[in-house]
Amino acid sequence: MSFFKNLTNTYPILKFLGNRYVIVLVFFIVWMLFLDNTSYMEHRILDKQLNELEDNKKYYQNEIKKDEENIKLLKNPDQIEKYAREKYYMKRDSEDIYIIEFEGDSLSEEQSKSKSL
Repeated sequence: MSFFKNLTNTYPILKFLGNRYVIVLVFFIVWMLFLDNTSYMEHRILDKQLNELEDNKKYYQNEIKKDEENIKLLKNPDQIEKYAREKYYMKRDSEDIYIIEFEGDSLSEEQSKSKSL
């Protein structure tokens, strides 16, 4: 017992840290920050996921707006024909279509195909 008294006399901070209320408070803080289901660390992870989901939401809303504009354009028969000619290389019966590819275009397509595999 005298050993502990000598320690507390030498280091007065040990008296404060040895108090049962301080010990319970430190235990409670550690529990709430790291161990509990609603801990600070868990909230940080959830906030990060929430921010990612909000960014995805904004991206998809912008994509929906672009698609709606394209749909409005495709209600015109001339626009439908233009889209079909450009995208699907469709033609009229009396026409011939020649597709010209440049070297740079074919390389970028091959690289994108090899990356997707």
